Amino acid sequence: MTDPSLPGPRVVGAALSPLRLSLIRGYFLLDFVLLGAYAWSTILGRDAPWPALDGVAFSFWAAVSLLSGLGLRYPQKMLPVLFVQLAYKLVWLLAVAAPMALRGHGGEVAPMARDMAVALALLVAAIPWRYALDTYLRAPAEPWRGAPRAAQATELEPAARRGA
Repeated sequence: MTDPSLPGPRVVGAALSPLRLSLIRGYFLLDFVLLGAYAWSTILGRDAPWPALDGVAFSFWAAVSLLSGLGLRYPQKMLPVLFVQLAYKLVWLLAVAAPMALRGHGGEVAPMARDMAVALALLVAAIPWRYALDTYLRAPAEPWRGAPRAAQATELEPAARRGA
């Protein structure tokens, strides 16, 4: 069902297929269990102070694992978590792994590059691209000032019912 008051192809309450929701939940489950086990066991089992960037990486992975738990319950609402993962994995493969491989040091990052590439392929398969494009790129932007459009419509409804 489309909302005629909004320009563009925005679909209000668009439902994803049960298969697509299962794919998204499957990815969130992998992150919650596998990434969570790795990140949290490393964080909780560490005795020494962290080097700054290692601490950032493990903190990020731990946060992603927690947010993936929410993604199991709310897969559509948590799609931006998948976009962040897609972006950082792609950037890492292109900016870190590829240059190292081109300089003859690919063996150092090969296991992680393989894991990142597999995760990237799973993300590309799980993300509902048409829904994502309609929701995040084609839909009208939220206003910078004033109430969001949905709030404006809600505020006007009671007046319309009273005959104002």
